[in-house]
Amino acid sequence: MAFVVSYRPFTAKWFKAYALIAAGAVLIASGYVFFITPHKIVPGGIYGISIVLHHTFGTPVGLMALAFNVPLTLLGIKVLGPRFGIKTFTGFILTSALMDLITYLYGDKPLLPDDLLLSSLYGGALIGLGVGFLFKAKATCGGTDVMAMMFGKWTGRPLGQLMMSVDAVIVLLGAMAFLDWAIPMYSLIAIFIMGKTIDTVLQGWHYDKLLLIVSDQHALIGEKITRDLHRGGTFIEAKGMFSGQQRTLIYVVLNRRETAMLEAFVQSVDPKAFVTVLNADEILGQGFRSLHDKLSS
Repeated sequence: MAFVVSYRPFTAKWFKAYALIAAGAVLIASGYVFFITPHKIVPGGIYGISIVLHHTFGTPVGLMALAFNVPLTLLGIKVLGPRFGIKTFTGFILTSALMDLITYLYGDKPLLPDDLLLSSLYGGALIGLGVGFLFKAKATCGGTDVMAMMFGKWTGRPLGQLMMSVDAVIVLLGAMAFLDWAIPMYSLIAIFIMGKTIDTVLQGWHYDKLLLIVSDQHALIGEKITRDLHRGGTFIEAKGMFSGQQRTLIYVVLNRRETAMLEAFVQSVDPKAFVTVLNADEILGQGFRSLHDKLSS
């Protein structure tokens, strides 16, 4: 996604944002040059198209990505409005320049010449880490997200589906251009690792669980949560869909250790209780990370 958040120049937030952009550009460029590009791995996006052109016609990856990104972003501004700030332009210009500079200094040879799987993993992790840094700075390195947003406006289809569709077409383009059907699998591995790394950078490592408990012993379970686990929770009055009876639903967020302890307790006091455990990707509020801390980080 693209962002248009600006900071007053030369303030602490301004320096932090541009430090993240610089670090992200270095990581992204390194991931492509050392691991992805030499192996002809095509992890979607504008850089994926540029990799295909690089190995087909010998064009520089960074320069070609820049040639796509500038007009695409300007068209995006015209179609979608001013969503793309100077930090986005800085992000993809710096990434493209560093990509070609590192290639010029290091050459077009992989760091792991005989291991495509490890190259996919390392490359995906480095690029994902770099993109995560750019996202935290409210910038992007350009790419097919702009194209997908424009298609979304024209077609009304969900943005996530369009982004996956565009990237899938680019991955298949790489397979056909190189006549190697192992490439799509390594490309998908790199895309998966990139996505997971980006999520980790933006949300952190979370081991929290969301529990929804329906039990006749809700008072005992609530006491266990507040007295022994020292957590808060919420009683929600609900109505059984089939029986029509009034029930009390317990809503509580716990870590893994506390979840195991509460499950054992619920089993002991009410074996017929209905318990749903969900992964909580992000918890903001009292007792956890505050929304203010997230937005100011």
